[in-house]
Amino acid sequence: MINVTLVRRLFRLVIGVVAVSLPLVAGVASAAGATAEDSIVVASTTSTEQSGLFRYLLPIFQQASGIQVKVVAVGTGQALDIGRRGDADVVLVHARKAEDKFVAEGWAQRRYDVMSNDFVLLGPRSDPARIKGGHDIAAAFKRIAATGSLFASRGDRSGTHMAELAIWSLAGIDAGSRSGKWYLETGSGMGPTLNVASGRNAYTLSDRGTWIAFHNRGELEIALEGDSRLLNRYGVMLVNPQRYPHVRAAAGQRFIDWLIGPAGQAAIADFRIDGQQLFFPANR
Repeated sequence: MINVTLVRRLFRLVIGVVAVSLPLVAGVASAAGATAEDSIVVASTTSTEQSGLFRYLLPIFQQASGIQVKVVAVGTGQALDIGRRGDADVVLVHARKAEDKFVAEGWAQRRYDVMSNDFVLLGPRSDPARIKGGHDIAAAFKRIAATGSLFASRGDRSGTHMAELAIWSLAGIDAGSRSGKWYLETGSGMGPTLNVASGRNAYTLSDRGTWIAFHNRGELEIALEGDSRLLNRYGVMLVNPQRYPHVRAAAGQRFIDWLIGPAGQAAIADFRIDGQQLFFPANR
C-alpha cells in the first residue's frame, strides 16, 4: 500500500530541491505572486486523471501561479479518506452526498461546484439484455439482472461505484449478492474496469470523459445515455486547516479559486479529445 504521507513529504522535498537548483523557476513563480517552494497535494478521482484532464489543466495553472500540484488519483471514497487523514490539501471528487458529509463532519469548511459530465451505460454490441436505445437507467439495470448478463462494477467506493449502487437500489436489486456470478467486482479504477468489460463483453457504468479517452473498446459501445439521473457533478474542497495546521491553505485556496474562476472554467471547457468536450464548467 502506498504511504501517502511519505509520498507527500518526498514530493515537497523534490520541489524544494528543484527550486534551489533552478533559479529561473523561482523567478517565474515570484513573478506570478508565489514562491517556488509552494506546492499542494490534490486527492482526486481516477476519472480526472485517466481522462487526461489534469495533464491539460495543471501546466496552465502552474504557469499562472508558480504552484506545483501533485495529484493522488484514487476512487472518491479513498480520496475523501486521504483528506480525512490530512494527507492532502485539496480534494476534488464526484459524489455529492459523500462530499456534503465530508463538510458536515468538519473535514472541509466549504464545497465548490467545479464541473459536470454524465455517466453512460456501456455494453457489448450484441446487447444480450436488450436495453440499447432506452432512456430509463433503472429499467436497464433490471433487465441486466433478469437476463443474468455480465456486469463489471468498479467495486471500489469511487464516485462511479456509488452512482452505480444508487441505480441498483432504484431498480430494487441487491447486485452484491450476485458477486462472482454475473456481477463482476474489479476493485479497481475506471480504466481497468473498462478493460474487464471489453474483454468479457460485459455491461458497465462509466463517466463519459474516461469512456471518450478509452481506446481498448472491443465490442463495447454506449447502450444507454441521457437519463437525468446519470448527471455527474464534481466538487472541490480545501481540507480544513483548523484540523490540520500543516495544510497549505493559501496555495490550496488559490488553486480552488483558479479552478472555479474564469481562467480555470475556460480551460475546463476547452479540454477536448477528438473534438469532443469531456467536462462542462459549472460557473459559466
